[in-house]
Amino acid sequence: MDKRSLVKMYWYALDPLDVLLFREAKPFSPEDGSWAKGQFPPSPSTVFQALRSTLPTVKQNKQRNLQFLGCFLVDSNDNLYLPTPKDLIAVGIKSNNCDDEDTPEDDYDNKDGTWHHTDRLIQADTENDPSWQYLCFDHTVLPPMVAPKLHQGEFICRPQSWIKWSALQTYLQGNNPTNPDDFTADPWDVQILPHTHMETGSRQVRDADGYFTEVAIRLKPSWRLVAGLSVSIESTVVRLGGESHRVLVTPLTNFPQGNQLINYQGSKHDFAYLLTPGLAEIEPSLYGVYPNSWHNSLKGCVCDRPLLYGGVSQIKRKLTMTGQKGESEFALLPQRAYVPAGTVYLFKEKPPNSEHLLPVSGGDWLTTLQQLNYGKLLWS
Repeated sequence: MDKRSLVKMYWYALDPLDVLLFREAKPFSPEDGSWAKGQFPPSPSTVFQALRSTLPTVKQNKQRNLQFLGCFLVDSNDNLYLPTPKDLIAVGIKSNNCDDEDTPEDDYDNKDGTWHHTDRLIQADTENDPSWQYLCFDHTVLPPMVAPKLHQGEFICRPQSWIKWSALQTYLQGNNPTNPDDFTADPWDVQILPHTHMETGSRQVRDADGYFTEVAIRLKPSWRLVAGLSVSIESTVVRLGGESHRVLVTPLTNFPQGNQLINYQGSKHDFAYLLTPGLAEIEPSLYGVYPNSWHNSLKGCVCDRPLLYGGVSQIKRKLTMTGQKGESEFALLPQRAYVPAGTVYLFKEKPPNSEHLLPVSGGDWLTTLQQLNYGKLLWS
């Protein structure tokens, strides 16, 4: 077991006192695009910095001596919810008194939790299945993952996006969850916040930087964020996210699910579930959904989207230093695109000896990601 998992964690609930505002990682400029897309839940580093702001500042001590895990969601009964595994599908059964036109074959937008059972995506049999003889894909990448064969009258629907910790444990043991009540849709609403800047002395919007829109999040009643920190703090209010919005931080003195999550240890056998956003290096300074070093061991990978941006730019510019001899160089460093939590990796050979989906080297920034438990893997 990773030594970091042995650190004692104190768990805290974060109750929003207002809307929360978190911009996505893409660079945003009102001139280029007037829409700043939001993201939720926030990144681990965002919540960690908010909690750390309550601690005394000691400038002389620059050691990275704090551990963090989160953030996740809890309901009014303190049930812990985590992202639903990406390879999990729900299967519904058509009603006997309904025509085929009333119940579509694949109702991906079914959100009411009326499915019959769950199943998992499997690796496509492109060699023996005649359905694939007229289809092709890049053979240098992993084969596609598809739904298993359905029985007469069954159709695929999408399981809701959050799963209880107890049901996720069932999943990690190789069994499929059976209770729709163990799942929930996103427990928040989106609120659009337009910003308009007027020209001084007129009623006209500025030509430049005059209008842009942000997306804020409002958690539904009785829902809270939850996170673990390796130091004890008292109840307080902290700023979280943009525009100085605040949350009430409350210690959870009795939260056994958090301790179960920290101490969970799988057998590193068939598959791994990504608990927190990870960083998979495909070549130096570039990142993808899974690292190149895993390619030969993987049977399949299920994520909800490709990573279309991210990595460290190789472009360098030369800057002449005024009054000094010679030139200095600097590299552009855009935001990295992290692999989303809930991504699942299926292995055909011995899995890698790793507890986190992170690069093997990287200096201080990699140490920070390790301390904050980015890319934490839960094994089957």
